[in-house]
Amino acid sequence: QVQLVESGGGCVQTGGSLRLSCAASGRAFNGYYMGWFRQSPGKERELVAFIPWSGTSTWFGDAVKGRSTIFRDADKTTVHLQMNSVQPEDTAVYYCAADRTYTAMSRIADDIEYWGKGILVTVSS
Repeated sequence: QVQLVESGGGCVQTGGSLRLSCAASGRAFNGYYMGWFRQSPGKERELVAFIPWSGTSTWFGDAVKGRSTIFRDADKTTVHLQMNSVQPEDTAVYYCAADRTYTAMSRIADDIEYWGKGILVTVSS
């Protein structure tokens, strides 16, 4: 059974940092892009960041660019998101996702192959 399991969510104070992790299992993810998306109540799902299998490139949504990093473990099955200087507007459910194509990830396509269940991050002021 393929699983993307997110961890690291919870409550963070404004100005603080958060780190989310996503562990993939159940199949070989060679060649897959992995990344993070988020959704707040009443808003559409938006891109946070994603990274290719090689780990040699990264892409970020405008809202988090410049204050976030994304990287994969050496085994490449776990991806981490580090976000600094968090603000209340970063409050959302964060979803881990994986797909074979850049296009699907960049367009937040409905047919992205794998999704995690989501993890709540609440930024308190």
